[in-house]
Amino acid sequence: MRAYLQVACRILAICATIQGCSKSGGVAHDPKLSTLGTIEVTAKLVDTGGEFPPNDLYDYAHVMKYEVQQTHRGKIEGNVIYVGHYNPLKARNAVADERVKDVGGNVTKFIAGDVHRMALVAPIDEHFMGGIVNKLPESGKGPIYWALWTERAG
Repeated sequence: MRAYLQVACRILAICATIQGCSKSGGVAHDPKLSTLGTIEVTAKLVDTGGEFPPNDLYDYAHVMKYEVQQTHRGKIEGNVIYVGHYNPLKARNAVADERVKDVGGNVTKFIAGDVHRMALVAPIDEHFMGGIVNKLPESGKGPIYWALWTERAG
């Protein structure tokens, strides 16, 4: 019995080690991250671009500044990107509507300092035909990406 317990403990230790060393840190991501859009990144939200207008007036995309930590697929320009998020006052799991169907994720609030894993396309104006709130004048130096799927990074 003692030998059996020692073997069982070793197997559990090996499994825990493998899980701890996995590339995603043990966090399961929605498959939409790797299927939507043409770009997938993990990035730190640096600047939300100010307060978000209320959603009762109109639907809009709000541009935010990110520092890219890792590119998982596709190609981006530089390590600072600007991303437009649809109706940022709404949780990502409730943001899709009749106008914009392929957006979502598990982020509930956009807070500077948080790290997100996102599926993106660019430029935003080829994929979203609505109001864009952009209070970040430096964003004019490169493309503005359109966020299709946004999740908290592990």
